[in-house]
Amino acid sequence: MSAEPTGERLTELRRAFAAIDTDGDGFITEKEFGDHFPDLPADAIGSLNRADSDNDGRFSFEEFVRLVS
Repeated sequence: MSAEPTGERLTELRRAFAAIDTDGDGFITEKEFGDHFPDLPADAIGSLNRADSDNDGRFSFEEFVRLVS
């Protein structure tokens, strides 16, 4: 397991998360992923659901960090 990101990397991740979280509710939905990455195949976006640890259909910042780390 990798270490938690700190400093500059955490700031970069927060900016990336905010760019994808277009409604600013603190979560990223499958639709927001699709809107942000329009060329990403639907099955690739669907496979991201494995990173949704609480199975609520959206990604919190913590889940996003785990997904991209």
